[in-house]
Amino acid sequence: MNLESPKVKVGKSPEEVYNFLSDVKNFEALMPENISKFEILDDDKFLFALKGMPEIVLKKKEVIPPNKIVLGAAGGKIDFALVVAIDKIDETSSDVQLKFDGDINPMMAMMIKGPIGKFIETLAGNIPSAV
Repeated sequence: MNLESPKVKVGKSPEEVYNFLSDVKNFEALMPENISKFEILDDDKFLFALKGMPEIVLKKKEVIPPNKIVLGAAGGKIDFALVVAIDKIDETSSDVQLKFDGDINPMMAMMIKGPIGKFIETLAGNIPSAV
């Protein structure tokens, strides 16, 4: 299952956006209002939970400065990646898009497509004010 957030324009250079998002503790500032738990587990790993959803652990899997950060599931029942794509517009602005790529069976995909789509849209939408 592949989902993409809309691109959001950020009034910062790709390097500034990358530096902010490569520090996993900053993801707390991007979380939706219905977050019930956020915990840093390591320099490159964090746990979060939304109300009514199971806890999810994300770990930094790949980085390509200043354009890409890949966070992947660290354990759990679903194998997926959350890719942060950062594109340069000019010296002082960037486009950022989040992409969810998961190996999910069709029945499960039907159930989680809406909530995950909304979740990545919220994360992306919060980036411009958080960076």
